[in-house]
Amino acid sequence: MLKKILAISGKPGLYQLVSRGNRSLIVETLDKARKRMPVFGTDKVISLADIAMYTDDEEVPLSRVLTNIQTKEKGKKISLDLKSASRDELFDYMGEVLPNFDRDRVYPGDVKKLISWYNLMLENGITDFSLEEKAEEA
Repeated sequence: MLKKILAISGKPGLYQLVSRGNRSLIVETLDKARKRMPVFGTDKVISLADIAMYTDDEEVPLSRVLTNIQTKEKGKKISLDLKSASRDELFDYMGEVLPNFDRDRVYPGDVKKLISWYNLMLENGITDFSLEEKAEEA
């Protein structure tokens, strides 16, 4: 499922891939507005399936981190207040989810973005964080 969820540099939130145009992608916002718009080759677009978190040993795919969060929170939203959370609170939470994350290369802003993405996906009914697409039934 994460292959169709996109982050676009310079634009807030997450987007779902709807269609591919001739020289663009058609995406839809993952919020209540469900606004559709084209994204062109000049925009930096990355699929959540291609993102990984740094650890002391290796890079861990975002899908595994999101699954760890889902397990920790028992499928509910994260209740940590992102606006008032300190660096230590964010890193303590991240340490519970991914104990050996690299504290030098993962920034507090990265943890905030991860938490906001997780909450946004849950609000929109996305709970499957696997990298594989399920075969569509004919």
